[in-house]
Amino acid sequence: MKKILSVTLASLLALSGTANATEQEYQANWQSIDSRETPQWWRDARFGIFIHWGLYSVPAYSPHGQYAEWYWHHKDGNKNVRFDGQPMRDGSPAHKKALSVQKDVQGYQNKVYGEDSKYEDFAEQFTAELFDADHWADIFDRAGARYVVLTSKHHEGYTLWPNKHASESFGRPWNSVEIGPKRDLVGELTEAVNKKANVKMGLYYSIWDWFNPKWLEDKDKYIDEVYFPQIKELITKYKPSVLYTDGDWFLGEEVWRPLEILPWILNENPRGDQLVINDRWGKVRGKHGGYYTTEYGKGFPNGDHAWEETRGIGHSFGYNRHESIDQYASTEDLIFNLVDIVSRGGNFLLDIGPTGDGRIPPIMEARLLEMGDWLKVNGEAIYGTRDWIKDAQWSDGKRAKYSKKDYHYGNPIKEMTIAPKPGYAVKQAYFTKKADNVYAILPRWPESGKLLIKDLKLSKESQVTMLGVAGALSFTQTDKGVEVIMPNLRPSQVPSLYLQTVKFSSVK
Repeated sequence: MKKILSVTLASLLALSGTANATEQEYQANWQSIDSRETPQWWRDARFGIFIHWGLYSVPAYSPHGQYAEWYWHHKDGNKNVRFDGQPMRDGSPAHKKALSVQKDVQGYQNKVYGEDSKYEDFAEQFTAELFDADHWADIFDRAGARYVVLTSKHHEGYTLWPNKHASESFGRPWNSVEIGPKRDLVGELTEAVNKKANVKMGLYYSIWDWFNPKWLEDKDKYIDEVYFPQIKELITKYKPSVLYTDGDWFLGEEVWRPLEILPWILNENPRGDQLVINDRWGKVRGKHGGYYTTEYGKGFPNGDHAWEETRGIGHSFGYNRHESIDQYASTEDLIFNLVDIVSRGGNFLLDIGPTGDGRIPPIMEARLLEMGDWLKVNGEAIYGTRDWIKDAQWSDGKRAKYSKKDYHYGNPIKEMTIAPKPGYAVKQAYFTKKADNVYAILPRWPESGKLLIKDLKLSKESQVTMLGVAGALSFTQTDKGVEVIMPNLRPSQVPSLYLQTVKFSSVK
């Protein structure tokens, strides 16, 4: 039977055995939970790195346009029912697609691993022998990321830390210390990241295991004996600064019972009020919890509420050996994504997918380090900023509209900036602000050599500069705004390979 949602705080404290680490005591209702502000450090960070790593990193395969981390479900999931248990309509587009993906992945499994092979076999093949936590942490730091989020457990239920509940519930060794690497991967990366002054460690946790026997037998039993104990152990033992839950979307809070676990998380976690949580708790995304989340989407229009958009460097979150260069975003694409998101008050969580032997693919390392190079010059316009009175300045013309599908399978941001359709407007500048400074991040250099920023008023104390270029720029205040004379630079003197930033100080 489903448990009553309103659990007393005393019972939660009895389960925790930890001291209260928050200034405010949060209660088992959304009004109380939602009153908690997302910590300022996270809103200042603006750029984080997601890491999808698990048993799926061994086959590292999915058809183009599919997620490789869903390999097990692609292969063995019931393709005749939806996630919510309702039957799929025979011959519907969704049903046809599911059957096509299953046939593809099962064919790959048979060809590469043999017809008698099972997904469970990947546990012994997930060796991580080349995993170097300090090297990973160094790459993240050099990339300019301010936080990291590792998949401690994805929907496959296998944990990257020594958790007994995973093995007991599956009836076999099902964590990274008992089988596979024989290492505490969460612990090693947490220790390495915590050495970096500018980077905080976070953990992703799936509240749903596709094929966990306890889940299939009794959802409440699974929640009581797997989900709740696991997430408490994870938080208590590793003290993450970010908790990114997932797996919630197809069932409501009456099943997931978030108001039973959230008061414990918020009141008893070792980070206290500095722990960041998201909104993935059971059909409450964009409504309740912590910061709002989107993936392969456009995010939200402004920063009134903390939010984060995430995507992979390739299309898949988990490493997909089937992807070619055409499925990988360029460094320019990724910087455009970062700037676009931050201009609207959001954070960008960029995913990488390591290999089963523990390497970050070199192309992913290159993308991260190139983003770091850009941030060394332009980071002032990203870190610690908020959205201005408008996120961008448009040219004259029709403004294109894009759907979720456009963002999921393409990059319409470029069409809005440097490669528009004929007759359509472009974003001439993205804006961010910090204190009384406004930053205009330019997708391309003004052809006339003059930059006009509309609706901007400067004071007598104002200066205009370009990040990475010595000296002040000449400007004129007009009725239309501020006209700036761009610096006369040789190609070798341009501070960034991609977008350039003009800073306006002492803005009225």
